[in-house]
Amino acid sequence: MLLALAAAVVHATWNLLLSDEADTHSASAVALLVGTVVFAPLSLIGWRLDSSVLPYVASSSALELVYLALLATGYSVAAMSFIYPIARGSAPVLVLVGSVVVLGVSASLPAAIGVVVVAVGIVLVRGLRMSGHLRDLALALSIGVCIASYTLVDKHGLAHASPLAYLEVVFGITAAAYVLGVWRVRGAAAMRAAVSRSTVLAGIGFFGAYALTLAALKLAPAASVSAVRESSVVMATAFLAISGREKIGPGRLAGAIAVVVGIALISLG
Repeated sequence: MLLALAAAVVHATWNLLLSDEADTHSASAVALLVGTVVFAPLSLIGWRLDSSVLPYVASSSALELVYLALLATGYSVAAMSFIYPIARGSAPVLVLVGSVVVLGVSASLPAAIGVVVVAVGIVLVRGLRMSGHLRDLALALSIGVCIASYTLVDKHGLAHASPLAYLEVVFGITAAAYVLGVWRVRGAAAMRAAVSRSTVLAGIGFFGAYALTLAALKLAPAASVSAVRESSVVMATAFLAISGREKIGPGRLAGAIAVVVGIALISLG
């Protein structure tokens, strides 16, 4: 429970740090590069990477690259209190729907109720009377699609490699491609300007949240860990409201809580 809660805190923290940057794309590139370098020595402990893992590494790296580009774009054009709950909330729903449709897995009643609760939460986060922001909603849902996709890929890929070695290779490839892309588009000056304590901490948190989740999974069922970990949605929303960084009404706060409750029902169902 403590490890899963720690993972939630770290995940919310690195997203809060990244979303507050002026140039989220350059900041993401720096953070990813820092995380890859810092965690490289740890990945050597118990290193195992079978050749059969390569298709999963390629797929996951491509999905992570799109995920980071969309996330940075989302944070640059919309409020974190809008993007984060919808992206995190839609992913478990998409994983469940994909498992039912593609793999023929049956869904329990609590999981089905959870899907409805998450959907209600997303509507509340978006706002009942908001006719605009369709672009922002599409961005947030696209991020959720990426999360759901690389989650399914990584679930099978980890069978062919040790977790940290797999993580290091996937994120290493992603970092190289993303840094090169941002360097060409933004330039060296923007990259240097993005180097700060916040981006360094965000990069460590990017990797650290996943490492804490893996540690929690060794001690507790995956469903319980997933349910606790997604409390990061409420943590981030509460921080944004209390700090005054974003104006969050009762509807959006209720939506964030509903998303977490729905995810818990899906995970525990």
